Amino acid sequence: MASRQSQRRLTKEYKSIQLTPPPYITAKPSDENILEWHYIITGPTNTPFENGQYHGILRFPQEYPFKPPSITMITPNGRFACNTRLCLSMSDYHPDTWNPAWSVATILTGLLSFMTGNESTTGSINTSENVKKKLAKSSKNWNIKENPRFIKQFPNIVKQNKLDLEEIKRKELEEEEKAKRLELLNNSNNNTMKTNNSNMIGFSIGESGEKMIDFSQLDKLDPEDRARILIEHELQQQQLLQNKSNQNFIKNLLPGGGLTAIAGVIVAAFVAAYFSIIKNK
Repeated sequence: MASRQSQRRLTKEYKSIQLTPPPYITAKPSDENILEWHYIITGPTNTPFENGQYHGILRFPQEYPFKPPSITMITPNGRFACNTRLCLSMSDYHPDTWNPAWSVATILTGLLSFMTGNESTTGSINTSENVKKKLAKSSKNWNIKENPRFIKQFPNIVKQNKLDLEEIKRKELEEEEKAKRLELLNNSNNNTMKTNNSNMIGFSIGESGEKMIDFSQLDKLDPEDRARILIEHELQQQQLLQNKSNQNFIKNLLPGGGLTAIAGVIVAAFVAAYFSIIKNK
């Protein structure tokens, strides 16, 4: 049970921290016991803890403010062991260095500073930046699913966490759909280019612009494309032979400048007809 002095002091500090909360810090006493405070540290930007949400507990002695509190962190974070008393200059590990002028805000600001540093102490652990980042990303979800004390003490933040997680999930789904559409588009473009390249392999361009088969390139094709090109080549050759046959037929029909002779015959017929009409008149 809190003494009258600790009750008065902690009530005053709660009002103060509500009016001017320290950056990245939220704190409140338990509804059942003013000597037990629950805090949330939000991971600062440009640190491995960015956007993380770290719940912990301060337990004050009845003699507060003349004796320091114990400090523990509950949410997995990669910097401190969970549910383990931390050895810090403003914790109950060092009552000899405690200053009664320090407050809840002072304690939690010091904890945040130590958290983002690299110093070791009792209760600290060593993990990589990637581990810390992964834990920061999963911290909100962990708090609302695996942390009953957080759910009890911060119901409004639990609701906000759910909204935040839904928004994150929505954005992730949008990014996945966008990536899928981009992949489909890239695959479609690649297939089109492959088809175009397949249609040109085995051919060269003739002087008149037509495709001519290039037998030196046929080995680069699969059997199906090779057969297709050879069939096209055969049809092309047959068309060329047909065209040449038609041209020879016309030449044989009109040997020795036959077109000029026909023109002369037609002109002579017209002249004869003209004179015949004149004579009959």
